[in-house]
Amino acid sequence: MADPRVTGAQSAPPRRLSWNDPDVRSVVYQVVAVSLIVFIGWFLVSNTLHNLSVRNISTGFQFLTREAGFAIGESPIAYGPENTYARAIMVGLLNTLRIAVIGIILATILGTIVGIARLSKNWLVAKISMIYVEVIRNVPLLLQLFFWYAIITETLPGPRQAINVMPGVFMSNRGIKLPAPTDHVAFDIAAFGFLLAFIVIGVVVHYAKKRQDATGKAFPVYRTGIALLVGLPFLGWLLGGAPMELNVPKLQGFNYVGGATLTPEFAALLIGLVLYTAGFIAEVVRAGIQAVNYGQWEAAGALGLSRSQTLRLIVLPQSLRVIIPPMTSQYLNLTKNSSLAVAIGYPDIVSVANTTLNQTGQAIEGIMIIMAVYLTISLSISLFMNWYNKQIALVER
Repeated sequence: MADPRVTGAQSAPPRRLSWNDPDVRSVVYQVVAVSLIVFIGWFLVSNTLHNLSVRNISTGFQFLTREAGFAIGESPIAYGPENTYARAIMVGLLNTLRIAVIGIILATILGTIVGIARLSKNWLVAKISMIYVEVIRNVPLLLQLFFWYAIITETLPGPRQAINVMPGVFMSNRGIKLPAPTDHVAFDIAAFGFLLAFIVIGVVVHYAKKRQDATGKAFPVYRTGIALLVGLPFLGWLLGGAPMELNVPKLQGFNYVGGATLTPEFAALLIGLVLYTAGFIAEVVRAGIQAVNYGQWEAAGALGLSRSQTLRLIVLPQSLRVIIPPMTSQYLNLTKNSSLAVAIGYPDIVSVANTTLNQTGQAIEGIMIIMAVYLTISLSISLFMNWYNKQIALVER
């Protein structure tokens, strides 16, 4: 009988720690790197707190509960100088979100149109689109904002000589005055119907995709979506009593009163951001379309599809997988570029926070608030776009 000590599996010798072992070196490098980061962070924080205490500068966010004492020219919510700094910062945040959301939607629409136009077989359309992209992308955004602000405030007439574009709509160097809904429940129901329409459209898109995968039959999503966006708010307006009166702006003294106002600062910032970002989005869209094999166009043409049908049904859905990642960067750039609003007087989060820290001396806290706002908005956009990118990704069998 064989000796088990000879024929049995021999146990591996214990592993000795050695600097030549790459695993050991990796752990040591990581420990050193983390320790260095912690030390730098501790040094910066302790040094900052020491310098603040030496200069008798208070720290913390208690100042947010104090009375702000300054007015804000444009506010989507009720605000006055008697309100707190916290409410003032909330106004700045809402102004930033408003310009970012509207700007992203309009820049996406315009950029997509220009990007497709650059690939047009019409020589004039393609060249005009190319010139637009090259000019817009190579002029600094800040100069564009100054240009549009000057166009609105310097070339438009005063309120007494305002341009009456259509009944109830007046353009002057004080901004654009528009009719606004009155304080009636019907308009609240209509607004709820508009939001409900987006939810229903999402359900319809999901149903249409499943239906087409199962039967091969396309569902008229675009016509259904337009009908919902128009029909549901109209139905809500009817259910609320169908009021016909609107709050129409009227000239009183040296300015118009009533209605809604599109201020020169908001208009200039929106136009500049949309036109500038659309130039970059156009190139992203053009590159995404050109990334789709040309055989897709030929195959669709052989099936009798028109060029517009091929683009809408075959090429664009495939190009989204290439378009979405760089498009996310453009959305983030538009949001962060909105901080240039302070140059033309639009009260965004940067402008309001700067006024706050100048009055209170809480510079560190003010900068932290600005950083937290932009970080939160940017991460939210990234998370949504990454989720959408996963939804349209090709699933391998």
